[in-house]
Order: sequence, then structure tokens, then C-alpha cells
Amino acid sequence: MSDSFFDKIEEKTKVSKETIISLAKKLQEGNFKDEKTLRSIIKEISTITGKEVSREKEDKIIGMIKEDKVPKDMEKYI
Repeated sequence: MSDSFFDKIEEKTKVSKETIISLAKKLQEGNFKDEKTLRSIIKEISTITGKEVSREKEDKIIGMIKEDKVPKDMEKYI
């Protein structure tokens, strides 16, 4: 991913490139089909960004991930 992609994320979320890379490594090592792992990662991202995620939204995110309905080109959503 390009630095401009990380710059856009950092500008909007105030989350550093290093934090994003650290989370990405956890995602690579984690099991996307494991609900406990997904909830843990969502909570960590929520804490880092200072954005609260409701249980309903958390359930929706987990459902999308488990059903492989996450957009592949996230850059256009930033």
C-alpha cells in the first residue's frame, strides 16, 4: 500500500502507520472465521480510534467478515 493511503487514514483517524501495520500483522496471524478473535480486534480498533462500536454494529462487521463480504478495494472508501 502506498504512503498516501496511510496518510489519508492517519489524517481521518489520527492512527499512525505503525499502529495500522501492527494491527495488520495481528490480522494476518488471526483467524478471520473465529468470532472471539474478530471481536478482540474490533475492540482494539475501537479503542485506538476513539470510536465506540455498538454490539449491533460489531455483529454486522463480524457477519460481513465471516461471509467474505468485505470490499477488496478499501482505498476508495477513505
